[in-house]
Order: sequence, then C-alpha cells, then structure tokens
Amino acid sequence: MTTVKTLEHDWVNKLPEQLLSTDGDALLYQEFLEQEKADNYLSVLKDTILWKHQPIKLFGKEILQPRLTAYFGEGQYHYSGIAMEAQIFPPILLELKAQIDKVSGVQFNAVLLNLYRDGNDNIGWHSDDESDLAEGSVIASLSLGETRRFIFRRRDNHSCRIERKLSHGDLLIMRDQTQKFWQHQVPKTGKKIAPKIQPRINLTFRVININ
Repeated sequence: MTTVKTLEHDWVNKLPEQLLSTDGDALLYQEFLEQEKADNYLSVLKDTILWKHQPIKLFGKEILQPRLTAYFGEGQYHYSGIAMEAQIFPPILLELKAQIDKVSGVQFNAVLLNLYRDGNDNIGWHSDDESDLAEGSVIASLSLGETRRFIFRRRDNHSCRIERKLSHGDLLIMRDQTQKFWQHQVPKTGKKIAPKIQPRINLTFRVININ
C-alpha cells in the first residue's frame, strides 16, 4: 500500500488504495470530498461552466466527442486534433485545486473537465501522455455525480485489466509511470439503462508545459 501526504479531513486516517500492482501508481481516495461538498461542487459546475461539444479526429474522421468539455489553465492543451484554449480559473476551481495540490504534493496549472450527460457518454482507451504535459507529470482525477466504471489495461497486454467504480467525491491520483505502461477508459453503460444514468463530471488536474 502506497501512502501520500493527506489533508486534515475526517478521512485523514484513511490510506489511499493502490490500484496498480506494477509499473505505476494509481492511488484512489474514496470520498475525498464529503457528500454535501461534492453535491455543491457538482451543482455549481454543471450550471455555471460554459460546456462545449467539440469534434475530434478518430481514424482519420472528424466526429463529435461523446461528452462535453471545458478547459482552464495557463496554456493551450492539444489532444486528438483539438487545440483547447485555456480559460482563467474561476474561484470554485481554484478552491478545488488548492485541496488537490495539497494532497498530491503537486502545483497543478491546468484542469480539463468532462461532462458525461448520461450512460451513452464515454471516453475510449487512452493515456494522458500528450506532448503538452510535463514529462512524467501527475494526473489528479476527481469524480462528481453518477458512479461510473473506470478500467485500466496494460499497453503491452490488453488482456491485463483492472476495473473499479469511481463514485461521487472520489479522487484518483495517477503518477510515476502509469501513463507509460497503462491506458484507461470510462465505457458506455448498457443501452437499456444509459438514458437513466445521471450526469457525471470528471475533473483532471494536470501540469502543462508553459513556453
């Protein structure tokens, strides 16, 4: 079990769960945010963020992403043919960033938000290893809203998978060689239940190279 510096919260004695057995650290803090605080963040972000529905390039074709996005930070962020222009951090995101900076020991300078509107929205297999990211940088992923499946697979052996459910207020910190050796995804839910799945917001704090 790997431990990291924690905040002075009610869960201060809870150690994070290490999800990966080798080649990286993926530390899960369940209920990082108490429910009342998580509820408030979810409501405010869902209603006040200017969400965008942007196209990406997939196998040479341009399609709309199966989710909505927003990006805040100190520099542009590129992925899948998209150039995300940074918006200035609003106070609510600075407040969250301060808490996550403290528990991770990292000074993040950017955050990408994904809004999964229902169970049809998803993100496919990928690693957070774009050239805009600082080499070997830490990714801190905060989940708000509906519980969704989160799956790791090894890049050199796709049959080697690790799956967990990420719930309201959970924080997952991915660091060291995680992005080099592992991919991850949030898959669709079953067709019959997808329309009934409530929204989920995921915030991935990261360190962007500033030229």
